[in-house]
Amino acid sequence: MSGPIAASTGLDGRGVSPLRWVALGCAATAIFSSYYESDVIGPIADLLYRQRGLTQFQIGDLTAVISLPNIVLALFNGLLIDRYGAGRVTLWAALIGFVGAVLTAVGEPYRLMWLGRFVFGMSEGAIFISLVAGLAQWFSPRQISLAAALFLSFARIGSWSLDKSPRWAGSLYAGGWQPPLWLGAAITALGLLAAIVYVLIDAYRPKAAAAAQAARPPLRWADLLDFDLSYWYILALHVLYAAVFFPFRQTYAIEYLQHVKGLTLQQAGDVNSGVFAAAIFATSFFGLLADRVGHRALMLTVGTMLLPVTFVVLGLTDLSPWISTILMGVSFALVPAIIWPATTFLVEPRRLGTALGIITLLQNVGLWSSNRAAGWLADRAGAGPEHPAGYAVMLGYFGLLSLVALASVLLLWRRESGPRGHGLELPQGAVGAPA
Repeated sequence: MSGPIAASTGLDGRGVSPLRWVALGCAATAIFSSYYESDVIGPIADLLYRQRGLTQFQIGDLTAVISLPNIVLALFNGLLIDRYGAGRVTLWAALIGFVGAVLTAVGEPYRLMWLGRFVFGMSEGAIFISLVAGLAQWFSPRQISLAAALFLSFARIGSWSLDKSPRWAGSLYAGGWQPPLWLGAAITALGLLAAIVYVLIDAYRPKAAAAAQAARPPLRWADLLDFDLSYWYILALHVLYAAVFFPFRQTYAIEYLQHVKGLTLQQAGDVNSGVFAAAIFATSFFGLLADRVGHRALMLTVGTMLLPVTFVVLGLTDLSPWISTILMGVSFALVPAIIWPATTFLVEPRRLGTALGIITLLQNVGLWSSNRAAGWLADRAGAGPEHPAGYAVMLGYFGLLSLVALASVLLLWRRESGPRGHGLELPQGAVGAPA
């Protein structure tokens, strides 16, 4: 027996082995370290501006550049996962990421720091999709939402820990821009160790599930773009949501809160970390809620709608920055908790690596271009501590992009609510729901 029936009944072995929780723990540790290092420029942006004289464009490019290699490699990474397995790709990606983190920490001259971020970017996209695909091999479809939610919660802990690092690692920040980068390299080494354990236990994955994966027919090149329309709508949301959220929160939010709202580095880090703290606790709740009540496309719509509201609160009101943190925190807990499991429902298993690779490719085009565009706009407007009003054009850009993201998810909701839907609006176990 194979296909959805076998998957739903657990006859392929997924969701049975107790080692699946060890695999989840390793995956969570690896993604924690990756997200910590991915965001590492944000808290030192002001130090780079003041101590090294970097422009806003150069600072933005240090975050943008991690997306650049994935524009070329993301689809290739997906094909590697489908060909060699998620465990091997995870190990390769973790090793490359550690090398990139070390080069970034060395950091001088600027070109070497840029190269380090570029090398880390080769890891950052690959490790995420390999771990998502790997968890889908360990957990049955009835368990994947919880597993994915827990996995994403640890990714948020990585981002939250980074934003809180000016407080718990204050002595390192007092030493300048470089010591915090060495801390990031050490945390990346921890992720490499987790990846080694992950690939070792991958050999003990249930034999029936492994055999089912090996028996899948080879992917034809003609199949690369042959996906359902719902997949393309959710892909657009993946790309646009990331192009708004990550450039703002990773690169510019702490600096914005310092220069516009008058907060200290520690205060700005606390406010920004609240977004990820909310996601840590709420992501799992939203994942379980979607399994119970369905309405996944509707929940994605609500979560995306909070993005433009966030930028209105920040840029056009004098409300506490914590209000924007709450709004964006709920959005960031809700959208990723639903979007990644929903994507696995829309694509057949043998093509999942490729589908995730296409998403990652286009997502990184968006991240790269959005980071650079925001930095360019801020430079053109003269944004900085001497001219806080210059940040308004950057906030307007993010607000406009979030409205386009909202349009894409409204199209998804409309399709999934009709006869051509894939059961995303139905709870698990209902007739017509994903197996």
